[in-house]
Amino acid sequence: MDLVPVTAMVRKDLRLFLSDRRSVIVSFIVPIAIASFFGSIIGSNNREPAPIAIGIVDEDGSTIAKALSAGVQGDKRVAVTVSGRDEAKSQVRQGKVNVAVVIPAGFGERSGRALFAGGAKPELELLVDPSRGPEVALVRGILTEHAMEAVTREMFGGRTGRQLIDETLRQVDVSGMPAAQAQLLRDMLASVRRFYEGTSQPGGGPGGGPGFSMPYTVREEAVTARDLVAYNAYAHAFAGMGIQFLLFASTNLGIAVLLERQRGLWKRLRSAPISRRVLLGSKIASGAIISLLTLLVSFGFAMAVFRVRISGSVAGFLLVAVACSIMSATFGLLVAALGKTEGSARGVAILAVLLMVMLGGAWVPTFIFPAWLQRMTVVIPVRWAVDGLDAVTWRGLGLSSAMMPTITLLAFAAVFGAVALSRFKWEEV
Repeated sequence: MDLVPVTAMVRKDLRLFLSDRRSVIVSFIVPIAIASFFGSIIGSNNREPAPIAIGIVDEDGSTIAKALSAGVQGDKRVAVTVSGRDEAKSQVRQGKVNVAVVIPAGFGERSGRALFAGGAKPELELLVDPSRGPEVALVRGILTEHAMEAVTREMFGGRTGRQLIDETLRQVDVSGMPAAQAQLLRDMLASVRRFYEGTSQPGGGPGGGPGFSMPYTVREEAVTARDLVAYNAYAHAFAGMGIQFLLFASTNLGIAVLLERQRGLWKRLRSAPISRRVLLGSKIASGAIISLLTLLVSFGFAMAVFRVRISGSVAGFLLVAVACSIMSATFGLLVAALGKTEGSARGVAILAVLLMVMLGGAWVPTFIFPAWLQRMTVVIPVRWAVDGLDAVTWRGLGLSSAMMPTITLLAFAAVFGAVALSRFKWEEV
């Protein structure tokens, strides 16, 4: 292939791109701004998560209910508002509270009986905002922790527990259970009574004895391929937004090629000694260069401002970036080859780009997708590009982790390029 005409046409495309100030802004500045926003939203290092807004409605007023309410209010993971049922429901409806916990009348007595005597278990009613599924799951765990502590504290040292023991002892003789089992139950209850006498405070108020608490604590350790490599949410955000906007840049390049064909420029080029392969090759080269510049500028800003680092293989990063740029350039050429009019081509291309970046994990990580959708997204090039860039940045993985994404992206580029070449038209028909 003669490189002189290829170089000339690439130089022409780059000059046209850089002379269009609006295109440069969209390609370079907009992805940086959006990636910065997404990175600040999805998390950053050394930042405490915002507490979950919940409401407490105490319709019981028992010692256990008060202890449960006090325990939840003292938990740093939640911000509690105490109110009545109607007010709590209104706050959930308005989005001011994510979950409202209603402690029903009789909760304290029935929960104590359920713990010792196997009675009917009382229900805690949750008034939930349907858009807050993850928060509801966390609130359930918090309630379990504090409810067990409140119930066991009262049952092993409070007035309610003492009364239940005395009542159960009176019922043993008329229960009809075998004598041996009845004696074992008397001995157990007598031991619990002696436990009460040794731990309860005068008056039998709340907190009169120890309750069951969580028998363990949790220590978190971030695991990456290299020691001292911290997760930086901006790395994923800039990878996703960079890929999205290089696809948009390639789409604009494809639309420009389509307009050139409509204006008869390609028909005139046909009279020159330029083959179809040379012409398409120059468009792929210029598109890949613009795409690579877009991606590198975005990551350069992220490294300078948000301390994003290539913690893994630098060569792997460059391989994935180049392969992603080539894939993007061939996608733009595919838009030009298949498009008939500027309007229809632009609309279909934007829809295709948005679907690819949405399903490929460019906006949010793919691990939050349903399992069946995670399996399907392997047919989307953006998924491989994002995973490859994540691997060599914050995950700190080596060159081998970049090889499969690179090969897969080049395979997508080959398919896009082959289809574009087969559907290429010199002029409008």
